[in-house]
Amino acid sequence: LLFRANDEWPAIAAEPATTASIYRDWILVLAAIGPIAGFIGMSLFGISMFGVTVRTGVGIGLAQAVVGYGFALGFVFLMALIIDALAGSFGGEKNPVQALKTAAYASTAAWLFGIFQLLPALGLLALVGVGWSIYLLYVGLPHTMKCPQDRAGGYTRIVKLGKHRIGDAGELCVIQLVGAEEGPEIGGN
Repeated sequence: LLFRANDEWPAIAAEPATTASIYRDWILVLAAIGPIAGFIGMSLFGISMFGVTVRTGVGIGLAQAVVGYGFALGFVFLMALIIDALAGSFGGEKNPVQALKTAAYASTAAWLFGIFQLLPALGLLALVGVGWSIYLLYVGLPHTMKCPQDRAGGYTRIVKLGKHRIGDAGELCVIQLVGAEEGPEIGGN
């Protein structure tokens, strides 16, 4: 999927799935990578600046991992709701299972790049995965939600903005980097 998205999305769209199977076989496993890597990285290695290393205690680190995992599971569900709700507006077909597939598989890169949290100094590389996930969403929407290809860019932008508004600031960094969002909600005038 990461390297051959145009070839993989038609197969993903065609494969039979249920909400339970998507969560069990894909989301529950991949969404755990970042929180587990972050827990290990901050508890064992920590962050060093000016000769001082700060590590997270095991209890707090474990709590952060559990909360982060819960947020990841919730965000993919909310992203699926947004994708499904907007399908008709972009000439696509509403289908909650296909919307969950889209949200889950598009999030793959962000979840896999969460492994960089093992070394907190490399944690910012996880943003590369977020950008890659936005691209996967763009490529996948025409296949899973059956929207016209020429409307996939707008659909992607609105989905990512909607996902940000429910509390995901990671994608906001990438969106602002490419200049796709402006307005007073983000600190503009």
